[in-house]
Amino acid sequence: MRVCFKVSTLIRRAFTLPVSPSAVGCRAAQSRLFCSAPSSEEKPRPSMLRHLTSKIKATGPITVAEYMREVLTNPVTGYYVRNNMLGPDGDFITSPEISQIFGELIGVWILSEWMGAGQPKQLQLVELGPGKGSLASDVLRVFSQLRSVLGEASVSLHLVEVSPALSRIQAQTLTGNQSQEADTEDELVYRRGETAAGLPVNWYRRLDDVPAGFSIVLAHEFFDALPVHKFQRTPKGWREVLVDIDPEKPEQLRFVAAPAPTLASSTLVQAGERRSHVEVCAEGGVIIQQLARRITEDGGAALIADYGHDGTKTDTFRGFKGHQLHDVLSSPGSADLTADVDFSYLRRMAGGGVACLGPVNQRTFLRNMGIDSRMQVLLRNCSDASTRKQLISSYDVLTNPAKMGERFHFFSLLHPSRLEIPKRPEGLKLEKNPTPAPLPVAGFTELKFS
Repeated sequence: MRVCFKVSTLIRRAFTLPVSPSAVGCRAAQSRLFCSAPSSEEKPRPSMLRHLTSKIKATGPITVAEYMREVLTNPVTGYYVRNNMLGPDGDFITSPEISQIFGELIGVWILSEWMGAGQPKQLQLVELGPGKGSLASDVLRVFSQLRSVLGEASVSLHLVEVSPALSRIQAQTLTGNQSQEADTEDELVYRRGETAAGLPVNWYRRLDDVPAGFSIVLAHEFFDALPVHKFQRTPKGWREVLVDIDPEKPEQLRFVAAPAPTLASSTLVQAGERRSHVEVCAEGGVIIQQLARRITEDGGAALIADYGHDGTKTDTFRGFKGHQLHDVLSSPGSADLTADVDFSYLRRMAGGGVACLGPVNQRTFLRNMGIDSRMQVLLRNCSDASTRKQLISSYDVLTNPAKMGERFHFFSLLHPSRLEIPKRPEGLKLEKNPTPAPLPVAGFTELKFS
């Protein structure tokens, strides 16, 4: 098939990318997957704990969603606002930090979907929660290597980031010194820059602020950090799990069940739900609806990669600090909080206006994208034993089912036209022409490289 051939050709051409030190070795040695139990309890961070206890004393127990929102993104004491949490000295590592190969294959996926959409003249690459900018950097390097494929298309990068500290790191990674903060805080674009190749880069606090237009959106380990509501089945029906002050230990927080149904427990729990404990990310549902609307109106696609499940798991809310599991209610504001993404919920919230693919596990997605072939090329061209060992180690972390291979999943939103069956060619010998098949989608479809 022509598109299948094009994608395979893209991948083969991408395999000629030069290997950098970050490709041959792990950019970092550990991820949130590889952690142990906390060795000791931390002293509470007074400012955040005091803020939360004051709120609870004034208005009563708060939802887990409100707790997560305050702890992670409070503009004064929030974890994401105050900390540089990525890397070996932070609290967790992501796949783009492990090997540039991950970002290379994502870059090929973006180009393949841009081609599948008919190669529009404008390509906005949008990333939600871009970390240190490693993924975007690797993707843009693929774009540079395959510039002839993009032709005269106008390419721009749009980053949605709430952390001022991380935005500065991203700017350094992507633009060097070629970026500048906005003069006032109320500007939609709060930082502007330009890559060495001249591509414009803009930073926003909200997805809604990103301009309309054909966009391909990346969300890698973004949805798992969004606030979730937690619900527990009881003999009296569904009750929301709340965060309260421990009456016997005023300096500690505890979980309690709401004494009566809340608006959230009455509206967010799916009818016929069989699990006894459910986590629902209403904010994630809103963002999915925004993405679906953008794709329906302007074309494009969204690729989501995260910890997750397809409506099967129950209690996944957990904390990470210094690469160790951390009590979610201890020392609020000093540790990362996360909950697995329920892809079945995202699919429901996307609605019928877009096509949803996945989830497929990371091992399957990367193998469909040609990671094995890429590794063969790198190993064939590598004579240094230490470098070969590092290459194999990073491959193992990304694909091993016991590590990231089956714990991370990929999920995509596409415009329905992307999966339409092509029209049968007309002609005198129509009966001998086979029925055309839908165009393949890289990563979610096994492509042939022969």
